[in-house]
Amino acid sequence: MLSAPNLSQPKAFLRMLFAAAVRAADPATCLPPHLPSPPAGRTIVIGAGKASAAMAKALEDNWEGPLEGLVVTRYGHAVPCRSIEIVEAAHPVPDASGEKAARRILDLLRGLTEDDLVIALISGGGSALLSAPADGLTLADKQAINRALLASGAPIGAMNCVRKHLSVVKGGRLAAAAWPAPVLTLAISDIPGDDPAGIASGPTVGDPTSLADARNVLTRFRIELPAAAEAWLARPEAETPKPGALHLSRSTFRLIAAPHRSLEEAAKIARDCGVTPLILGDDLEGEARQLGAEHGRLARTKLARGELARPFVLLSGGETTVTLRGDGRGGRNAEYLLALAIALDSADGIYALSCDTDGIDGSEDNAGALCAPDTLARAKELGLDPHAALARNDAYGFFEALGDLVISGPTLTNVNDFRAILAL
Repeated sequence: MLSAPNLSQPKAFLRMLFAAAVRAADPATCLPPHLPSPPAGRTIVIGAGKASAAMAKALEDNWEGPLEGLVVTRYGHAVPCRSIEIVEAAHPVPDASGEKAARRILDLLRGLTEDDLVIALISGGGSALLSAPADGLTLADKQAINRALLASGAPIGAMNCVRKHLSVVKGGRLAAAAWPAPVLTLAISDIPGDDPAGIASGPTVGDPTSLADARNVLTRFRIELPAAAEAWLARPEAETPKPGALHLSRSTFRLIAAPHRSLEEAAKIARDCGVTPLILGDDLEGEARQLGAEHGRLARTKLARGELARPFVLLSGGETTVTLRGDGRGGRNAEYLLALAIALDSADGIYALSCDTDGIDGSEDNAGALCAPDTLARAKELGLDPHAALARNDAYGFFEALGDLVISGPTLTNVNDFRAILAL
């Protein structure tokens, strides 16, 4: 069990749980057991996502026989490989590098046979990184649409529904392009529920959503499309391949890491340290500030009612959203934590951490942040107003001033958000 002096450093304890969650999704350990035998023909490796370069390295280190290919990852997430080319591109708004990489990947899939094998390394972030606009659309069109989706507050599933229907690679189209070669997808999930069709917008998986669903999302969240996108969505070929389609019949999907496994590893570590864990769920969605407030009230209620004996830790994962209202610097984990701190109202003995397991909270340089019972008091001493910061979407600035940002750098994996509320 963890000794008292270690529990006397609660922020360090929370960082330890975060590190355990990230380690459980490390491609170097979770990918090799899922590798198949080499095929009679060629092995083509493709992929996209924040973890794709690390996955490519793990594949190379454990593969017997020749291979070739290309994967695209986020800037700053590259890992040197011998035979697989690594390309970096922008996230969350796509850029020309991602578009070029997507079209080169399509070229690699042309002319394959049943004796060849395509291994697709897919992880969170791949939807933006693997960007090849549909016929008639420009990269600028896709960028404008992505920005509108990100600012709308739409959940990730709704955003991906639209993205799939405006792409030539998403929603199963990538696997269809490799036909008749078999495709094995090795995926690290970053989405609530681990739906294969949702991870990186399911480039190798049949799409259960429809054109009508995409149009409904656009209407619901009041997103205006460029004229070219409107024209494309009116065409029947804009519909994506569906589950059971012939050209997807040789495509196999394997999930190698997921949010629930990372939460379970953190829970194990906590339990071994004498702290009772309670997992609230690995698929929590909604507005970051609303969920933070709810979790703050929940922690205080459990203490007031004596439902859990101290020390305990509430663990959760998933992907929240932020509806932009102000011009501050944020990130969904920092915003969740700021709302949580306000709701906790300096409750005695409660500490919390909220971080993105990829090491990047939105588009900032931090993974997330930490709060403590003295967070609001220290903020007051510095002249910081937590309510005003939340109204401006400036949680980053708030926690930066307190020195409570968590800056890990890219972790080279991604199983979405990790949240821990510790009561001592």
